Amino acid sequence: LNAFDDKLLGQSAKIYDRTGTILLYDLSQKVRRSVVPLDKVDKNIINATIAIEDADFYNHNGIKIKSIFRAAFRNLQSGGYSEGGSTITQQVIKNSLLTKEKTITRKIKEIFLAIKLEKTATKEEIISLYLNNSPYGGNIYGVEEASQLFFGKHAEKLSLAEAAILASLPKAPSTYNPYIGKKDLLMARKDLVLEKMFEYGMITKTEKEEAQKETLVFQPRNLGSIKAAHFVMYLKDQLE
Repeated sequence: LNAFDDKLLGQSAKIYDRTGTILLYDLSQKVRRSVVPLDKVDKNIINATIAIEDADFYNHNGIKIKSIFRAAFRNLQSGGYSEGGSTITQQVIKNSLLTKEKTITRKIKEIFLAIKLEKTATKEEIISLYLNNSPYGGNIYGVEEASQLFFGKHAEKLSLAEAAILASLPKAPSTYNPYIGKKDLLMARKDLVLEKMFEYGMITKTEKEEAQKETLVFQPRNLGSIKAAHFVMYLKDQLE
């Protein structure tokens, strides 16, 4: 797991006010990430992510042979490389250790490394790596940073509907980004996530219906503005 620890060290450096609650400036503009332990992530986010990304997560050894062959067959039919058939474990490998290129060689590496990771890490460690390192749009990585950006709260404080929103994003962050006119697609995927959670017995029918009706309020888009600019620039000079 050392390679993943090194990767996650690249989380954002942030300057807060004296209370430690008001963010004045994020120094890391290329990658914004706040790593949190799994017990600081709402259970609904974990369940929603597993429901939509990899329902058999707790039962496989890192890969699903049927999914790999099904994806390979469909790619051959289409003459391209549009479908991957990846488990959450494979996505952890892809997001953390490999390039984004779509080649057979990279896919083979991904498969073998996923199997190896399953032998050296627990399922809880793997889902934690996924939630802390997945892209949620732009330079936002990790469920905690995404939770703060979209809803202005910690990942352990989200509602069921908000959790379903975050679980919707990693598949195609730019497609489902609510800040660039794709909110209707995001809402449709959120409802699909909730349907999957109900299908797998993670939530009740009442909980699903209430979450589907919930009015979601997104935070104003944060473009990296500075609060208390003179103090921030002084402290930035001191840090350098």
